[in-house]
Amino acid sequence: MGYRTPISRIAVVDEDASVRASLSGLLRALGYDARTFASADEFLRALPRFAPRCLISAAQMPGMQGEQLQTEILASGHRFPVIFHTDSPTDAMRQRLLAAGAFALLATPVEADAIAACLAAALATVPG
Repeated sequence: MGYRTPISRIAVVDEDASVRASLSGLLRALGYDARTFASADEFLRALPRFAPRCLISAAQMPGMQGEQLQTEILASGHRFPVIFHTDSPTDAMRQRLLAAGAFALLATPVEADAIAACLAAALATVPG
C-alpha cells in the first residue's frame, strides 16, 4: 500500500467570480482542495474554521486591500504563505506586500504553469 500525501487546502480570495472559478478549477486540476471567498472579510470570518496551507488573493479589492488582509492574518496568529495577484503591480506595492510577509505578487494575467510553480514554491516553505 502506497503512502498518500494529504491534499493541501488552498484559499482563493477575489471579488471577481470568474477569477475565483478559474483559479479554483486550476487548483483542483492540480490536485489541491480549493475554497473560494468573494472578499477579504468573508475569508477572515471563515479563517477560524478553515485554515489553508496557502492563500491566493487579489491585492486590490473593494473594501480591505491585500496589505491589510496580510496584517489581519498575522494578527490572528495564522502563518501560511500568501500569494497576491493584480493587473497593475508597482514596485512600491510589491515591496509593501513582501515587507508585510507576502510570499509573492504576480502580475495578471498569469499563466497556469507560473501559478503552479509559485504555489509549489510557497508550499515548500510550509512545515509538515
